[in-house]
Amino acid sequence: MRYKDYVWPHNPETYTITYRRRVGMYDIPYGLYAMESLGRTCRVMTGSGEFVGPDAYEEFKRLATVYYTGGEGILVHPCWQSAHVLFTALSLRQEPRPDYVAYTFEFRELYDGYDTELKEVDAAAAAAGSGSSGGAAAAAAAADSAVPRYVVVCRGDSLWAIARSSGSTVEQLLALNPSIKNPNLIYAGQKVRVA
Repeated sequence: MRYKDYVWPHNPETYTITYRRRVGMYDIPYGLYAMESLGRTCRVMTGSGEFVGPDAYEEFKRLATVYYTGGEGILVHPCWQSAHVLFTALSLRQEPRPDYVAYTFEFRELYDGYDTELKEVDAAAAAAGSGSSGGAAAAAAAADSAVPRYVVVCRGDSLWAIARSSGSTVEQLLALNPSIKNPNLIYAGQKVRVA
């Protein structure tokens, strides 16, 4: 197994991949409950192993150095697919022997589907493009309308208030959000598509 430039001298004894899905659940008064899938979250790769021999502690130090350098890297397992991960946990269990170190580790998969970088915008060009005669501005507006927009519900929000602030109607929001069955029943943290 390999992570960044560190190669395990022998593969860990255990290696587990955990797949997770977030689920929103709420109780129905005088009824049972309702659940909604909120999408999957990162895979978590955990494992444990041991270093044995006169250089056991030196080998653990090399692994700990990779952990302390931080950042992301590619985790390569000989049987499973490679994954773009962060090294999130490393622990050591010391036995009363100078030639034995047991360890556990955890990696979390990164998702590269979102652009989190800030983009610099030239204010003069943006202002010039917002005029009524700008063909580029019209093309940009058409492109923006194709991109779905969401609002995260805050405590005290209602579907009517969201519709009013987004310039649409409750009926339009219900059409865009088929998971909302009752317009009176939205929760803080829920995402509502507005365009």
